[in-house]
Amino acid sequence: MTKARTEGERDQSAIRNYPSLLRRYDRLLEVTFNLGSTFDLTLLLTQVVEAAQELTDCEATSLLLYDPKTRHLRFEAATNVLLEGLDRIVVPTDNSIAGWVFIHGEPLNVQEALSDARFFREVDVLTRFQTRSVLGVPLHTKSKTIGVLEAVNKRVGAFGDEDVRLLQALGAQAAIAIENTRLFQQSDLVSELVHELRTPLSSLTAAAHLLRRPDLPEDQRKKLSETVYGEVIRLNDMATDFLELARLESGRGKFIREPVHLGGLVRECLEIVRPQADADGVTLEAGSDPPLATVQGDRNRLKQVLLNLLTNGVKYNHRGGRVRIDLRSDGSDAVIDISDTGRGIPAESLPHIFERFYRVPDPEGYIAGTGLGLVIAKRIVEGLGGTLSLESEIGRGSTFSVRLPPAPPPSDTRPLRQPRPPAG
Repeated sequence: MTKARTEGERDQSAIRNYPSLLRRYDRLLEVTFNLGSTFDLTLLLTQVVEAAQELTDCEATSLLLYDPKTRHLRFEAATNVLLEGLDRIVVPTDNSIAGWVFIHGEPLNVQEALSDARFFREVDVLTRFQTRSVLGVPLHTKSKTIGVLEAVNKRVGAFGDEDVRLLQALGAQAAIAIENTRLFQQSDLVSELVHELRTPLSSLTAAAHLLRRPDLPEDQRKKLSETVYGEVIRLNDMATDFLELARLESGRGKFIREPVHLGGLVRECLEIVRPQADADGVTLEAGSDPPLATVQGDRNRLKQVLLNLLTNGVKYNHRGGRVRIDLRSDGSDAVIDISDTGRGIPAESLPHIFERFYRVPDPEGYIAGTGLGLVIAKRIVEGLGGTLSLESEIGRGSTFSVRLPPAPPPSDTRPLRQPRPPAG
C-alpha cells in the first residue's frame, strides 16, 4: 500500500467521522458550561463521570480523588450501578494505572490492561468487573493534581487520540469545578459558623465582664459561672459538629460498607440513652423485632444517627412523655421509626429542619442546640444510600423515619451484573 493511498484513506475516514466528532465537542462545551452551575459535590462528580462515559463511548467511567492523609486515591464517583463497598477500595499511587497518571500528571492509554504491570487487580476482584482497556487523565488545578478521571473498555475499537483530548478537556474543567465547589462549601460553612459563634461569644463576654466586678453578689456570681460553663460546652459541641459536617460535605467523611443487624443496634442505643431518659422522666419503648434482613451500612455511623434522634426525642419531650422506636420493612428496604410525644414542630419550620444551624424558634429558650445534629444525621443516612424524613404536629410529637437499603447477597452467590466501575 502506497503512502499516498494510506493518507487518502485516513482523510476519507476523518471526513466520515467529522459529524460525530463535531457532536462530541458540542456536547463537551455543553457539559463544561453546566459544571459551573452546581455547588453540590456529589451531583458534580456524577455529572462528570456520566459525561466522560458519553464522550468516550465506553462501558464505565470513574473518578478518583487523592487523599493527602492516606496518600492514596479513593473512588468518589462511577457510572452504572455503584457497587456496594466500592468506596472502601483504596488505590495506591505507586502500583496502579490511576496512580501512574496521578504521579506523572499525564494521560495514559492502556490497550491491554491485564498484561500491564501497573494494573491494580483488586478492583476487578471486588467488583467482578472485567477490565480490558483503560484511559486515564489527571485532574489538574492551577497548583496541583487532585485526582484521576478514567474511562474503561471502549465499546467499539480502541481508545484513540480524540478520546484522550476529549477526556483531558473534560478533566481540566472538572478539576476547576471540584476545587471551586470545595472552596464554596468551606467558605459558606465557615461564614455560617462565624455567624453562629457570635451569640455564645456575646454571652461569654458579658458574663466575663460582670464576673470581674468585686461587688457582685455571690448568688449572681454562681449563676454567671453556670452560664459561662454552659456556653463553653455549647461552643465545644458546635466545633465538634462543625468539623464532622465539614468532613461529610467535602467528601472526606468515609463510610464502611458492612452488613448491620438493626435489632441489636437498636437495643444497644436504647441502653445508652436510657439513663438520660430516666433522669428526665421519659419512658423509652421498643417494638418487637420483625424478621428484617440485614442492611448495608456503617454500624458506627448508624449508631451516631440513632443516638442523635433518640436523644432529641428525650430532650424535646416532657416529664411523663414517651419515645418509641420501631423497626419495619417497606418492600426490600428497612425502616426505623423514632417517635416522641414532645411538643412537635410548627408547620412553617418543617421545610427548614434539615438546614444547617437551623433551630426551631422558641421564645422561652427551652433548649439551645448547635443546629447541626439533624443535618449530620441526614448526610450520613444519604451517604449510606438511604433517606431521613420527618412528620410532626404541634402538641402531638414528631416521628423521624430512617429508610435503609438491604445488604447485598453474599459475594459467592451474587450473579454477575452489567459493567461495574473500573479498576484503578
